[in-house]
Amino acid sequence: MANPWTMKMEQFTRFSEEERQMLNRLISERQRQYAPGEDILREGDHSPDCHVVLSGFASRYKLLPDGGRQIMAFLVPGDLCDAEIFILKEMDHSVVAMMPTSVALISGDQMKDLLSGQGRIAQALWWGTLTDLAVLREWVVNHGRRDAYEQIAHLLYEMLVRYRIVERSKGETLEFPLTQADLADATGLTPMHVNRMLNKLRDENLIRLKSKALTILDPERLKEIAGYNPNYLHLDRAHDQRDGIADRVGDLV
Repeated sequence: MANPWTMKMEQFTRFSEEERQMLNRLISERQRQYAPGEDILREGDHSPDCHVVLSGFASRYKLLPDGGRQIMAFLVPGDLCDAEIFILKEMDHSVVAMMPTSVALISGDQMKDLLSGQGRIAQALWWGTLTDLAVLREWVVNHGRRDAYEQIAHLLYEMLVRYRIVERSKGETLEFPLTQADLADATGLTPMHVNRMLNKLRDENLIRLKSKALTILDPERLKEIAGYNPNYLHLDRAHDQRDGIADRVGDLV
C-alpha cells in the first residue's frame, strides 16, 4: 500500500516512480508514535520539523482562557500538520492525537527544498495546503449556516470521503475515536445536542457507531441530508488519472 501522504498528493497529479520513492524515503527516515491525548505540537512552540500523519487520527485545537476548547480540523492519514512551521516563529494552535497516532518528521530544510522546487511535488504540496484551507472554509459554513443535523451529517460524510481517498476505510467503515464532547468542540454544539443528532442518524439507519468505528449505512441519503458538494476537496483533477482517486472514491463524490 502506498504511503497516505503520497496518495493524498496524487489527487493533484501523478508522480513518477522516482518521486514516489523519494517521498517514501522522507517519511521513513524519522517517525514518532503519539498516545491518545498527547500533543503532537503545542501552541507557542517552534519545531524544526514538519509532521505528517501516517496512521491514527489527530485534531487541531485552541484552548480558550476559560479552559474551553475549539477543534478547528480533524487530521487523518496523509495530512500534513504544519507545513508553515519552518516559516513562522511559533505555532498559533495545538495538534493532539485522538488515538494512537504515527507521525513522520520531515525537517524544515527538506520541506523548504520540496516547496521551492519547480516539479510536481512542489505543486502538489501547494495544492494540499489550499485544499486544507478550503476544508476550513467549509467548516465555517457548517458553523454558520447548516443546522445541527446537517452539520453532523456533513462532518461524517466528509470523513468517509477523506478516509476513502487514502484507502484507510473498509468499505463504508472507518476508525472514529471521537467522543460526543469532541464533536461538540468541533461543531459548537453541546454534547447533549450532538447526542440527539447522532441518535437521529442511528434511528434513521444512516450510521452505526460501535467500538470506535463509524459505518455509513446509507451514504447517498447522508450526502443528501448534508447537502454535500465535494468541490471544495478539488478531486476533479484526479478523475483524469487512469488509476487515481476516482477508483477509490467512486460514487461518494
